[in-house]
Amino acid sequence: MSISGLVITFNEEKNIGNCIDALFKVCDEVIIVDSLSKDNTVAIAESKGAKVISQAFLGDGPQRTHGLQYCKNEWILNLDADEFLDTDAEAFILKKDYLKGDFDAFSFRVKNFLADELIDFSGWYPDHKVRFFNKKTATPSESKVHQKIIATNEKKVAVHILHYGWDSLEQIVAKKNQYSTWHAQQLFNQGKRINSFKPILNGTVAFFRCYFFKKGVFNGLDGITIALVQAFFSYMKYAKLLKLQRQEKLQR
Repeated sequence: MSISGLVITFNEEKNIGNCIDALFKVCDEVIIVDSLSKDNTVAIAESKGAKVISQAFLGDGPQRTHGLQYCKNEWILNLDADEFLDTDAEAFILKKDYLKGDFDAFSFRVKNFLADELIDFSGWYPDHKVRFFNKKTATPSESKVHQKIIATNEKKVAVHILHYGWDSLEQIVAKKNQYSTWHAQQLFNQGKRINSFKPILNGTVAFFRCYFFKKGVFNGLDGITIALVQAFFSYMKYAKLLKLQRQEKLQR
């Protein structure tokens, strides 16, 4: 059974070459949907044998859905440019274990790394993501932020994706800040409305969940830091939603 690799990119010259090389270990084609990168992403991808489709960013889910029409195979391995299959995930696919049973999507465990350090506490492991699915019956959601795969019969498997998403703590905070803006706008567009206590409440709950219930407390300063990052994201998401609500009222 042939597999199409699908990756959405924007300024990923650092990662895209290694990502494509890794995908070709299990895929017979790699499709890149590039959001008009300003660096060498496209040139590197083409030199590695990938087919590049240029498309202004439509949002996380819609961008991935746009790429499906260019994939010739039913089975899709849809990684981000900073994600790679671990050896157990490679074996799962190469042995065609995904054909055992009537499943159309598989959720893999994600190992998140800060530089080369594994973050396996504060709820960051196991962080399940569906990255492998059959496009005939499963598809990315229309969510513009952190989309999910909508499937008819999903299965969780204990194999891994390696996610090298950040080189520094500053990058994590910057990305969380950007995501909070996107999430707030998405919630606003969906008609979500909140009161003034929501940002503080959710930020506090996020900290306690990550630090105490998700074992951050056993990881010293790193545990506190990651819990605070999660609290920051939750707080800012709802604080920005609250700001959008107030702007809406002023415009009436």
